[in-house]
Amino acid sequence: MPTVSVGRDRLLAAIGRTYTQEEFEALCFEFGIELDDVTTEKAIIRKEKHLEDDSEVDEDDEVIYKIEVAANRYDLLCLEGLARALRVFTGTEASPVFQVSSIPRGSMLQMHVKPETSKIRPYIVCAVLRGVTFDEARYNSFIDLQDKLHQNICRKRTLVAIGTHDLDTLQGPFSYEALPPNEINFVPLKQEKSFRADKLMEFYKSDMKLKKFLHIIENSPVYPVIYDSNRTVLSLPPIINGAHSAITLATRNVFIECTATDLTKANIVLNTMGYHVL
Repeated sequence: MPTVSVGRDRLLAAIGRTYTQEEFEALCFEFGIELDDVTTEKAIIRKEKHLEDDSEVDEDDEVIYKIEVAANRYDLLCLEGLARALRVFTGTEASPVFQVSSIPRGSMLQMHVKPETSKIRPYIVCAVLRGVTFDEARYNSFIDLQDKLHQNICRKRTLVAIGTHDLDTLQGPFSYEALPPNEINFVPLKQEKSFRADKLMEFYKSDMKLKKFLHIIENSPVYPVIYDSNRTVLSLPPIINGAHSAITLATRNVFIECTATDLTKANIVLNTMGYHVL
């Protein structure tokens, strides 16, 4: 089952009350999850860096709870979702009710899907989240949630791939297309130069994180790609987003797109991402 690592103090603050470790273990048991391990930020760093001497690490000694959650509870894969679920369980908060606003006819927030996408990755679902506020911890949690979803329900991006963007850097309406790789050019996330899509695949073969996803599309005659109305590339799913629409701490309006081979799982992932931010 998936394990979520969260700072103890941040988690308890988000729940809204203080628990001893024994009390929190009991709460987890009642709720149906398990406090699997208690460690510290220093201990994690020492383990990652293979350090013996505590003095070699300067980070604050934050207590970390490692919590094992059910494999089908995707809403618990981040601190925010976990805290909200425990608040509801303990009766300090009512179950949340979210209202989805429909897109009016003629809206710039439309996604036009080209029929060629059926050859490679046939489904796409999208949402806009307005008035979001990120601090560093919440931003990191947001990114970590995407990674956990990609590893679990998304089956390492084969079933679903998530793209998140700063909406205010883009101009709708949007289009989801499938084009020959030599016709796609853009600057990918964390890069400064433009790549043609087929050359980008070669570039990422040495990338420890991304190379394991290349096989999903690299042998296809067409690659999936998402554009805004200015032909700015949002993403080349399921590989990489474009640099232009990268989310930062200053982002206030988030555009989420999930491309998929499984529509049901795409909707679950989209709802989970929205649940986290809201």
